[in-house]
This record gives sequence, structure tokens and C-alpha cells, in this order.
Amino acid sequence: MTRSIGKVRTQFFEFHNPKKPLRLRVGGLMPRFTLAYEMYGRLNADKSNAILLFHAMTGSQHAAGFNPRVPGVGHRWTEEVQAGWWDGFIGPGKALDTRRFCVICANYLGGCYGSTGPASVNPSTGKPWGPAFPVLRMSDIVDSQMKLLDALGIERLHAVVGASIGGYLALLAATRYPDRVKIVIPIGTGVETTIYQRILNFEQITAIEGDPNFRGGDYYDGPHPNLGLALARRIAHKTFVSLETLRERARGEVVSQKPPHGWYEMNHPVESYMLHQGDKFVRRFDANTYLRILDAWQWFDLVAEAGATDFHALFERCRKQEFLVFSIDSDGMYSPAEQAKLVGFLKKAHVPVMWITVHSDKGHDSFLLEPRLYAPHLLQALGH
Repeated sequence: MTRSIGKVRTQFFEFHNPKKPLRLRVGGLMPRFTLAYEMYGRLNADKSNAILLFHAMTGSQHAAGFNPRVPGVGHRWTEEVQAGWWDGFIGPGKALDTRRFCVICANYLGGCYGSTGPASVNPSTGKPWGPAFPVLRMSDIVDSQMKLLDALGIERLHAVVGASIGGYLALLAATRYPDRVKIVIPIGTGVETTIYQRILNFEQITAIEGDPNFRGGDYYDGPHPNLGLALARRIAHKTFVSLETLRERARGEVVSQKPPHGWYEMNHPVESYMLHQGDKFVRRFDANTYLRILDAWQWFDLVAEAGATDFHALFERCRKQEFLVFSIDSDGMYSPAEQAKLVGFLKKAHVPVMWITVHSDKGHDSFLLEPRLYAPHLLQALGH
């Protein structure tokens, strides 16, 4: 029988090691940083039951239960994010069963939900980091979370799980630290940044940087670049769900005849729906964090960031692991062809892999909305 986890709280891992700092791939050294994280379930005696969960681009450490407040996050902790983004998957009797496993989810380094990021105070200046925050790569995010695992005394993970760009991180954890991971579950992701994604990401970057209030990223003492960030969100949002789902969601929206910015009067429910998606997003997210993550996505190189020469050498490291790869047949962001590439590389490297295609009309966001389509396969993969 499944039940909700209930009220939870965010914890904070403080890394401070001037002698052995976090070495960023291109951004120098970070001797000090904070990661906001949450844990669901309990670690067993030998700490072998931990599952590390990587959130998607604009997600947070709050994956399950109800969390009404995160210290230091302020106005960004809106009502929209107070319910765990994977609550249907995590808990007693659910796909990630907290009676057996301890699930750990951390806000990315560079994030805006309690982890050190551009909106955090730079201790050397007493002001927000802003554009001075170090450049990040996906491997930096993984490395920072390994520091968290070290602090928790977790030597080897039972599993890593990640969807969307969280899947990039799951793959990096598995290949960069093969001896620390047993089971790998990437959902709706791929092994590279596609041309389609590059174009969409570039459009979002230019939308934010083109906002007059962006001011090169130094906007914290004045108006924020909300128009640009809202536009970036609308550019991305249409790739999260299928067009049919967009039509259904917009059907109940009230069309405002008031021009949102200029002379154009909206005349279809989908326009007001998309306007609303952008407007509510800017209340909960930071534009500099958005840009830092998009930059890491644009530069993502699984082979190079894992220190391999090619995909075959990369996945040869994973022969002692087991993979469960999920595709979503209606996914417009990471089509099943992207997972086919991953599965092909795994098979050529003789890595045990199971490939499941979820049939859904929800598009990319299926992994957030439809736990019943994933739960049987997750339970089977995690159960041995």
C-alpha cells in the first residue's frame, strides 16, 4: 500500500576544503560551496541502499512530500514548488520504495533553491555572485554531489536515476565513477546535445541576454530580466508536452484581450496559457542560474567529461552495472532515436541493458505525470 511521505525539510551540505577544492572543468577551483538536498527513507547499516536522483533543468532538491519553506530561498519558493516534483514515484510502496531505499536528491551546484549559485552571496564581496559565478559543466555538478555522498559515508550507490538533462548526470555518474554505481536508470535523455536542442537553447539564451534589465547578469539590485526569462520559458515549454496536450490544457484558459506588451491582442487560449507559464516561472527561478545550466547543456560532452576516448571505451567501464533505459514515444525533446543511440553503445560494450518505451500522449513531461507507466519497471530493476 502506498502513502505520502508528508512534510519534509531541506538539509544543507557545506563543503569547505581549501587544500582539496572542487576542481571545475573550466571554471577553476571552488574551495567552498553549499548543496541543498533532501533524503527520503533511511540509510541501512552499511549504507548500500542509497539512490541518487538527479532533477531536471528547473527542478529542485524537493522531490517528494510537502516542503513549505526552504531557508535562504525567499520568494522563489512559491506554492508551485512546495509539492515534491516526483511525489508519485517516491514513498512507502512506490516505485522508489522508501521502506527499502534511501533516496537522495540535491539541487544542482549553480542552482537557485539553496545550493551555491549566481544568486547566492559571494563571501569575498558580500554581494550576489551574479555573472562572476564560475562557468559550470555537467561533470562539475556530478563531482559536487559525490562530495555530498562522501560526507554521508556512501561509498557505492544502489542506483542513479535521472530524467531529461538529469539523465546526462546519471550517465556521467555511472561512467565517471563506475565503481560507485550499481544500477543506472536514464529516462527520456540521450548521449549528446542535438542540433534541435542547441537551437532551442540558443533562442532561450538570447531571449534572456536581450532583456534590457539583464545588464550582463548584474541585475540583483534592480529590476530582474523577467520579460526575457518568461520568453525563454515559453520557448522551452512547448517541447515539454505534446501539442495535443497543450491544446487540452489551454482549452480552459481565459483569453485576455489586453495586449501583454504592445499592441497585439491575444485571440486564442493557447496564447494566454503560454503567457501564464512564463509569468509564473519568473517568480520561482533565477535568470543567471537558467543561463549557467543552459551553457552546461550546450557544452555537454559525455565522452570528454568522463575522461574517455570514445563511446565504446566509455561504456566498457559499465560492464558491472545494469541499465534500464526509458523512452517516451511522444517525446519531442529527446526522441526515442536518442535512447536508441545510447542502447546501441551499451550493447556494443556488452553492458546489461533493458530498454522500455513508454506509450504516452503527454510528451516529455510524461516522466513527471504518469508514475503508473514507469513504476513496474522501476520496481523490477531496483529490486535485485
